[in-house]
Amino acid sequence: MRYPPVMTSPTLPRHLVSPNFITDVMHDDLASGKVKSIVTRFPPEPNGYMHLGHAFACSLDFGMAVDFGGRCHLRMDDTNPEAESMEFAEGLQRDVKWLGWDWNDKLFFASDYFETYYEYARELIRRGLAYVDSVPQEEMQRLRGTVDTPGTASPYRERSVEENLGLFARMRAGEFKEGEHVLRAKIDLSSPNMKLRDPVLYRIMYAEHYRAGNAWCIYPMYDFQHPLQDALEGVTHSLCSLEYVDNRAIYDWLMEQLFAGKPRPHQYEFGRRSLEYTVVSKRKLRRLVEGGLVSGWDDPRMPTIAAQRRRGVTPDAIRTFASQIGVSRTNRTVDIALLEHAVRDDLNHRAPRVMAVAKPLKVVLSNVEETTVLSVPFWPFDVVRDSPDGLVPTPSGERAAPESAVRDVPFGREVYIERDDFSLDPPKGFKRLTLGGTVRLREAGVIRCDDVERDESGEVVALRCTLLGKDASAKGVIHWVSAEHGVPAEFRLYDRLFTVAHPENEEDEEGEEIDFLTLVNPDSLVVTRGFVEPSVRWHPADTRYQFERQGYFWRDPVDSREDALVFDRIVTLKDTWSKEVEARAAKAEAKKPDAKKAKEVKPAKVEVALGAEQQAEFERFVAGGVGEAEARVLAREPKLAAFLELAANVGELDKFASWVVNDLGSAIREDTNRVTPEGLAGLVKLIEEGVITARIAKDVLAKAQESGEDPGVIVEREGLRQVSDEGELVRLVREVLAANPDKVEAFRGGRLGLKGFFVGQVMKASGGAANPGVLDVVLTRELGA
Repeated sequence: MRYPPVMTSPTLPRHLVSPNFITDVMHDDLASGKVKSIVTRFPPEPNGYMHLGHAFACSLDFGMAVDFGGRCHLRMDDTNPEAESMEFAEGLQRDVKWLGWDWNDKLFFASDYFETYYEYARELIRRGLAYVDSVPQEEMQRLRGTVDTPGTASPYRERSVEENLGLFARMRAGEFKEGEHVLRAKIDLSSPNMKLRDPVLYRIMYAEHYRAGNAWCIYPMYDFQHPLQDALEGVTHSLCSLEYVDNRAIYDWLMEQLFAGKPRPHQYEFGRRSLEYTVVSKRKLRRLVEGGLVSGWDDPRMPTIAAQRRRGVTPDAIRTFASQIGVSRTNRTVDIALLEHAVRDDLNHRAPRVMAVAKPLKVVLSNVEETTVLSVPFWPFDVVRDSPDGLVPTPSGERAAPESAVRDVPFGREVYIERDDFSLDPPKGFKRLTLGGTVRLREAGVIRCDDVERDESGEVVALRCTLLGKDASAKGVIHWVSAEHGVPAEFRLYDRLFTVAHPENEEDEEGEEIDFLTLVNPDSLVVTRGFVEPSVRWHPADTRYQFERQGYFWRDPVDSREDALVFDRIVTLKDTWSKEVEARAAKAEAKKPDAKKAKEVKPAKVEVALGAEQQAEFERFVAGGVGEAEARVLAREPKLAAFLELAANVGELDKFASWVVNDLGSAIREDTNRVTPEGLAGLVKLIEEGVITARIAKDVLAKAQESGEDPGVIVEREGLRQVSDEGELVRLVREVLAANPDKVEAFRGGRLGLKGFFVGQVMKASGGAANPGVLDVVLTRELGA
């Protein structure tokens, strides 16, 4: 990878974006003099709230510009008045600025150029490169042909220039109904890229625009507006997600026709990044809000930036997360643990430690009469040790010597401990308080439980204990809060919003799509009431804390008041979710008739620090787009790394890393691997080309390990290629719809979850070989969805 020049901003670290194939292009363009400076743009549509997926794209656009000493524009692509609003436009600006990005005076709106777009459209008409088409939308779609058959010319394709100019003017004047006419580019009806088969440039739409009012009733399509605005604003590198790769042909055609001989931008596509245990579809997020499953767009469980801000996540953590997930030419679902790790890592050195009890149980110390005040440090030894300047932050935001970064904690006869820190019937290995047992209260000394108090129902409501002193021995340490001085507070314990990693892709046993709303985690918000030590009263409201043994918290900026504190949990101290998932899976397995009664208990994983050379390798892999978890394994295991390097001779590291670590790792370690690096590379290429699915690829790899055959040979011999022919899929879809008229009627009546049923039936009819991407397009069109 080639590295860009040193950044001009002294307040930010070098290389906000790890070197990748786009930064290579930028470097070469600068070195060759093709461009004088790098200009990018972040172009959200103001029809919803910014979310974590947008934050990744935003970090690329702004981060690359900063890395190369260039500039990035913020642009509102507001050409669809039906869904856009000033509320969304202002919210996007607020979120981008909160993330730490500065567009200076380069804020643009597509709506500022409506007249300019109109004139460019007229120029295309005058040159015979655009025409007004008057066929219905369904007929237009049919005339475009299929992937295997060329398109057919519309009967209106050869209208004269004068007639087209007249009709286009009348479209603008509001003389026609919506859908009665559109303006189309005249490009190539036989092109294998169907995007070039006379794409629509303008449509009629009677809706009030939030900025332009009712001045316009025709609006440019994205494929027309976006490249023109890039060129008009001097953008050099137009970055977009992989779904627009075919649209690039329209982009280049417009540049050739309207900006020939002038400096022009070029489009580059990168793989999108989705996140486990969440959804980012604006429609689905709206269903969560409108269905009352969350409290609003800023509910801390939502993936919106507004929600992350309210939850207490810092912009630094989100930018770090965005920089760690890598840039590649393939779409990827990111493990949410990576985001949580970035949040923890950020808070570890900024969140002072205090004590809070979320589920209180009273402890009465029989031999303590007077209240004493303990001087307790805010920071543990490791944070002090790692401080670059020998100082540590205080809750007020200043840096101070460790010995002065302390707080007063009152300790008296009655304290609260966590209810879960006491057990009458402790499990094996329980190191907290039991009847007759001892435990150490943090900084206060060891106590012994002598007796318990119960209420009428028999529940333990208080413990009678003896303070044994600081020199006594005890195996466990627990936190506590003074019952007399503790401040009452509400604790909102937020967790992952869904119970499954991919809530948008879950199907039942019959292959029918499961409504993602039924997968919402019922424990994604647990509210408790307890106490926090009094020192929090004197700190700024936006202080983020580590509540010892509880997690990272801060005051809810909406609901918390001085007389009624509310603390939101930002993130737990460590990833406990994976263990919960394993426990759920084990429980489900145990219910099966043939399940073993005795289960082997797996030892807990211990994270070992990387050596200097391993750390360098880790950073190299991450810079190449490899995920952190895979990069850590590869850095420790030279055998796996060597295999990956050979496979990457014909591609990119990030394409193969997961396969090497997760699917071939055991065989490579044990020297039983029979899949060659070239064989893996060929298999991954088949996935990228849509020939097979990842699920088929896993089966093929297993067979290749058994036989030693090349995976590609297995795919061909067993006929595993997907059915991607649109005509064949149209036939299969129509047969399924004709066989299930009741379900078709129910779907069109609002039961959208039935789409998964239709997908399953077509998959069954095709022997599981239907290309999911092409099938989705065909099925959506045939259902009129």
